[in-house]
Amino acid sequence: MKTVSFTEFRNNASGFVTAAERGESVVVIRHGREVAVLGPAGAIDTPSWKTPALRLSVKGAGLSTAILEDREHAGVL
Repeated sequence: MKTVSFTEFRNNASGFVTAAERGESVVVIRHGREVAVLGPAGAIDTPSWKTPALRLSVKGAGLSTAILEDREHAGVL
């Protein structure tokens, strides 16, 4: 993993993007602190709130059907 200053990254961004395409990672430093990591797509984990959730399914009638049947049985409808 290569570390570069923000100014160096700004001046040579195209080269660093090319390096990321080759699988390399670059850490960008600004005022002595890490501010960004550039790497190959898919190398950085996707936040959990962006991943699709599990879809639960149950065999049988749906909830709305069960409610309507219960109301018919109780004489509410």
